[in-house]
Amino acid sequence: MIINNDTIIKDNDERIRLKSKDVSFPLSEEDKKTLLDMHKYVFDSTIEEIAQKENLRPAVGISAIQIGVPKKMTSIIIKDEEGKAAIEYALVNPKIISSSVEKSYLKAGEGCLSVEAEHQGYIYRSARCKVKGYDLLSDKEVLIKADGYLAIVLQHELDHFKGVLFYDHINKKDPFYVDPDAICIE
Repeated sequence: MIINNDTIIKDNDERIRLKSKDVSFPLSEEDKKTLLDMHKYVFDSTIEEIAQKENLRPAVGISAIQIGVPKKMTSIIIKDEEGKAAIEYALVNPKIISSSVEKSYLKAGEGCLSVEAEHQGYIYRSARCKVKGYDLLSDKEVLIKADGYLAIVLQHELDHFKGVLFYDHINKKDPFYVDPDAICIE
C-alpha cells in the first residue's frame, strides 16, 4: 500500500470520524502488511530526502483510519537526537487500561497528518497512562507504561480509534488557558 500525503485521509473527509474496530487474531497477512507499511511511513517521514522524494509529512505516529482502514492499529516511532528510533511500536488493539488524573500538554501544541489547517491551543491529556496491546514488532502482548511525550502520542493515536481529532480537545472559549496543575512539555 502506498502511503503518502496524497493518500492520507484529511479531516474534511467524513471517514476520519469513523470508529475503528478490533482486529481479529491471528493477524491476517493483509493486516500485518498494512501495519508494517504504516510503520515504514512513520520511520521514513523524518528522513528529509526520503520524505521529499515520496511526499511524506513528518510524523511520530499514524493510525489505520488515516489510510482508510477502520481497524485498531497504530504505529509510533519516537527518535532520539541522533535520528535513531528510541521508542517504536506497531500496535494492534491497544487500549488505555489506566491513566493519571494529573494532566500534561505540549507547549507547541499538537499536529496530525490528517489535519492540514493550523489549530492553535493547548490539548490537555493524562500525564501518565498504561496501554496494553499486541506489538507486531516484538510479536507479543505488551504493557506500555508511558509518561511525558510518549503518553501524549499514545493518547493522540488512540483517539483516532474513536473518530476524535486533537483539536476536539482545545478549549473553544480560551484555547491557551493554562491549567496551573498541568505539566508543560517543551
